Amino acid sequence: MFGPLGLSLAPYVKSSRTLSKWIQPIASWYADASGYRKYGFKYDDLLVEERPDVQRALSRLTPRENYDRAFRLKRASHASVLHAPLSKDQWTKPEEDVRYLRPHVEEVEKEDQERAHWDSLSVTRK
Repeated sequence: MFGPLGLSLAPYVKSSRTLSKWIQPIASWYADASGYRKYGFKYDDLLVEERPDVQRALSRLTPRENYDRAFRLKRASHASVLHAPLSKDQWTKPEEDVRYLRPHVEEVEKEDQERAHWDSLSVTRK
């Protein structure tokens, strides 16, 4: 669910080539301005880990993805303690900033929806 009503304009924007051309530079600027790449984070590193669906998604990561995530978190924590971002060569590049956790979270959400559907199913005898 996205937004206050659970709606997202992203599919509409992605389907329109013209709208995508207008929004993409703004989205890139916003991602750079937010500053998480200066500390070596990927966008999915910022998801709230305390959510149950994110916890289950984290358990589905490969050992390499788990290691890389832990490394990024520790490196960013160290940079934060030093009160300075990483050197520019260690920043996350836009092409490296891929959504590695979101597909797992979406899978968990679909499983929860399916489970809720089957758990609430009522059987009637004819």
